[in-house]
Amino acid sequence: MPLPDLPTSPAVLPEPGKAELLALLTLRFTPHLGPRRIESLRRHFGTACEALSAPFSALREVPGLDSRSIAALGNAKARAQAEAELHLAQQLGVTLLGRGLSGYPQALEALGDPSPVLWVRGSLPELPVVPRSIGIVGTRAASPHALSMARMLAAELAHADVTVVSGLARGVDTAAHAAAVEAGGQSIGVLGSAVNRIYPPENEALSEQLTLVSEYPLGTGPAQHHFPTRNRLIAALSAGTLVVEGEFKSGSLITATHALECGRTVFAMPGRAGDPRAAGPHQLLRDGAVLTETARDILQEFGWGNAPARPLPTLPPDQAAVLEALTAPATLDDLRAATGLCLPELQTALVMLQLQGLAEESGGRWVRR
Repeated sequence: MPLPDLPTSPAVLPEPGKAELLALLTLRFTPHLGPRRIESLRRHFGTACEALSAPFSALREVPGLDSRSIAALGNAKARAQAEAELHLAQQLGVTLLGRGLSGYPQALEALGDPSPVLWVRGSLPELPVVPRSIGIVGTRAASPHALSMARMLAAELAHADVTVVSGLARGVDTAAHAAAVEAGGQSIGVLGSAVNRIYPPENEALSEQLTLVSEYPLGTGPAQHHFPTRNRLIAALSAGTLVVEGEFKSGSLITATHALECGRTVFAMPGRAGDPRAAGPHQLLRDGAVLTETARDILQEFGWGNAPARPLPTLPPDQAAVLEALTAPATLDDLRAATGLCLPELQTALVMLQLQGLAEESGGRWVRR
């Protein structure tokens, strides 16, 4: 799928914007400077350009800078890297967004250390301080029930015009992204690698349907220490984070912790008692997370209204009754009580709904798709 040119791309930024972006990128490639120090420089001098041209005496007054980081400023290699990165981004159709410049997501200001530069592939929606987006995260080794629920929730949110944010990892992340785009919605994949180094590789085709965001330069491969850092971006780019499944110590819970630190809402889906993959969500629920079984729980929390009903085919009365009863995961006994159908009639209706892609069975329960 061809990637659109964005109005914030380096190729069309006004000259002052291009110079500031290049300066931010130069600082990003300068040794011994992290996001906090770069922001200190930008705030102290007003712009990254001014920071790079400041005399040594003025640099010594910047809070948080030590002699090693001051000595690294003006590094010729960093400037050359920045210029090469801008050129390569233009060739690949990748947008670079600099903090303080047009297009940089306001939502990231919830973090204590927002990235000075973001790499974006695709069309990034406007993300105000509290965006209309939800992070959906969970274990890579997800249960069939968790995958089914992630798909259902992501599709319902997409139908309600809510952007789905996740990390493009195997398992829950992949299920959420895929369901959101299949439902015609928008989904953002936040990567622990560069936007031109998709991981896992089997998600290359799926990635073409997403907006990709990374804080890593082009060509950077995945690394274990990138993913916990990546999780804080998922949390900040979302009004709330839903944990579908995850062990007590997992990346999903790290994301939930970042969400709380950003002042965001945490949602959790209950799982099967005794399943270690349900330990994380259950702990979050004990700590006050919003219990979530359908998208309605999320939409009502933010006052975003209910998910609009999807257009459905004309169904026979028994199938329509079963589908109407599937407002939450249900067993056969639940559905018999709700519909009044005998078991053979109920099973026939469920098979027909499954064949039409309207319902599916997972972990002994039936869910609406």
